[in-house]
Amino acid sequence: MEKDLPRDTRLRDRVVLAVFGSPDLRQIDGLGGADSLTSKMAIISPASEEGRDIDYTFGAVGIDKPFVDYSANCGNISSAVGPFAIDRGLVKAEEPFTVVKIFNTNTQKMILARVPVKKGKVISDGDYIIDGVPGSGARIDLSFFDPGGAATGRLLPTGNATDQITLDSGERVTVTIVDAGNPTAFFRANDLGLKGTELPAEFDRDGKNGMRLEAVRKRVAELTGIPLSPSIPKVAFVAPPESYKTLTQAEIQMGEIDFIARAMAMGKMHKVFPVTGSIPAAIAAVLPGSVVHGIAVKPGEGSLIKRKLKIGHPSGVLDVEVEARQEEQGFHVVQCTIGRTARKIMEGRVYISGDVYS
Repeated sequence: MEKDLPRDTRLRDRVVLAVFGSPDLRQIDGLGGADSLTSKMAIISPASEEGRDIDYTFGAVGIDKPFVDYSANCGNISSAVGPFAIDRGLVKAEEPFTVVKIFNTNTQKMILARVPVKKGKVISDGDYIIDGVPGSGARIDLSFFDPGGAATGRLLPTGNATDQITLDSGERVTVTIVDAGNPTAFFRANDLGLKGTELPAEFDRDGKNGMRLEAVRKRVAELTGIPLSPSIPKVAFVAPPESYKTLTQAEIQMGEIDFIARAMAMGKMHKVFPVTGSIPAAIAAVLPGSVVHGIAVKPGEGSLIKRKLKIGHPSGVLDVEVEARQEEQGFHVVQCTIGRTARKIMEGRVYISGDVYS
């Protein structure tokens, strides 16, 4: 809870770093998991305005460097916010589902979490499976409303479905930049000699890959005016559907997916595909003229689009539903919905050195 942290933001971040055990690659002296997927936090407070149930701030906690990045949101952490709010009595539990109205302060956008409840308690056990997450759980629907323009005020920060960027190496890359969920740039894998089906270890083994994608990210930041941070703008490369093997050697068949995508997180390939990256990816897939639209299995055309997209990623397949419409003012995204799971692992106290406060 926000009330449990120091009000001074610099002291607050020192406390957070100490809780996670950063900076340290193994985060031994703390609760961090030594992975960009797990070195994350949510700060929760009662709603500051009507029409909301709670306010939620996401922080990406540096592992080997002492920083907490508040520039973006995280879908996986967002999935636990609704159950936490119900569990702590911030929102009244209602059966069979409790809808929690969440205001994310990072993006200044609303998220609705549809949380299963029984006998006043959040249900965690269920049969919903997410590729890349062990086991199964009860499905929580997260709906991101009017997600466009969180960082720049525009769904398409440049006003274009595609833009050309030139790297210092002279390589030219066509990108589609979508600001929704988190601002993300998409480009075709073969533009930089990639296949699209690479797995993290294979991709990260060649340090030049990460450097080239970081160069793309830097150009996108310059083009859009988004301040370059460890979290945003994000960058992902995409490819048409084809069969490939996941991190666990499971076979993904070409007919199971609409397109393949690989995203970067803190300089490394993401082992899954981030929720807040799947939102702009799904939007790009139904946006005529975009890079993703050009390689994806084509959705139906029309002024109103409602489509479930299946994205092939290193750990399997991610489903995201997008609802959008073509208006006189341009392309407008109504909402994006994705299924998640969450469960309580522990509650208690964490102890840190008093030196943090000095």
